[in-house]
Amino acid sequence: MDTLVLLTLTGLGLGALYFLIASGLALIFGLMDVLNFAHGAFLTVSAYAAWQVLDSVGGMPGLLLALLVGTSTGLLLAVVVEFVLIRRLYGRPRDQILVTVGLSLAVPALVQSLWSADARSFPVPDALDGTVALAGAQVPVNRLVLIAAAVLVLVGVQLFLTRTRYGLIVRAGVEDRAMVTALGVDVTRAFTLVFALGGALAGLAGVLGGLYFGSVSPHQGTSLLIFAFVVVIIGGLHSMPGVALSALTVGLTQQYANYYVGGYGDLAVIVLLALVVLARPTGSGTSPVDRIRRRLESLRAAPAESVRPTGGTP
Repeated sequence: MDTLVLLTLTGLGLGALYFLIASGLALIFGLMDVLNFAHGAFLTVSAYAAWQVLDSVGGMPGLLLALLVGTSTGLLLAVVVEFVLIRRLYGRPRDQILVTVGLSLAVPALVQSLWSADARSFPVPDALDGTVALAGAQVPVNRLVLIAAAVLVLVGVQLFLTRTRYGLIVRAGVEDRAMVTALGVDVTRAFTLVFALGGALAGLAGVLGGLYFGSVSPHQGTSLLIFAFVVVIIGGLHSMPGVALSALTVGLTQQYANYYVGGYGDLAVIVLLALVVLARPTGSGTSPVDRIRRRLESLRAAPAESVRPTGGTP
C-alpha cells in the first residue's frame, strides 16, 4: 500500500510539472496559433539562471529568489522572441516553425558551451529535501510543492482567460483579429502578453523541474517538451482543466509503468497517446492533432510566396 501511495504522489508531482510546461504551450498555440518549439529552450535557460542564483545564495531565501529570477527569465525571453521574431511571422506558419525549431537547437547548444554538457546538481534547500509521512509512505516534500504550484497556476490561468479584459481580447482576436483591431483594440499587445505568460510558466517549470530531478542539464527542456506536447494533444487546447487532467494521467501512467512494467514508462505514454488519438472523433478540426495536421497540409499545398502575415506589426 505504501508503494502505491508513493508512486501515486510521485506521479502526481511529475504530472504537475508536465502541466506547468504544457499550460504555456496550450496558451500560445491554442490562443495565438503559434507552434512554439522554443518553449523548452525558455525552460532550460530559466533553470540555469535559477541554479546560478540558488548556488550562490542557498537555502530557502535562495530558492525564493531563484523562483523569481527563473520565472522572470522565461518571461523576458518570451517577450524578446515574440517582439523580435514571432511578431513579424503571424500568419506565416512555415517560418514560425523554422524559427522556433532553430531556437530550440541553438539555445541548448549555447547553454552547453557556457556551462558544459554535464548535468549540474540543483542545491535543494534542506526544508524541501526531506520526506513527509502520508498514508504510511515517505513522500518527498518537493512533489507536494509541485502539486500545489500546479493548482495555483491552473486557477490563475483560468481567471486570466475568463475574468480579465486581456483574456477576452486575446480570445476575440484569435477569432477575428481584423474586427477587434477595427474596434480600436491593440491585439498585438495582448498577444505579447500571452506569449510572456507562456514564457513565465516555462521559467517556473524550469525551476521546479530542478527541484523534482535534483539537477539541470542543457537538454532537459527539450526532453520535457516532448511530454508537454503529448499532454497538449491528449488534453486539448481550449480547456486548461483538460490539460491538467491529461498531465496527471500522463504522469501517473509513466510512474506506474516504470515500476510495474519494468521501466517502460515512456513507451506506455506513447501507447496512451496513440489510443486517445485513434479513439477521438475525427473531422471536427478543433483538436490539437487536427490543427497541426491542417497547418502542415497548408504548408505543403501553398507556395512560400503566397503565405502572408494576417496582422503585421502595429
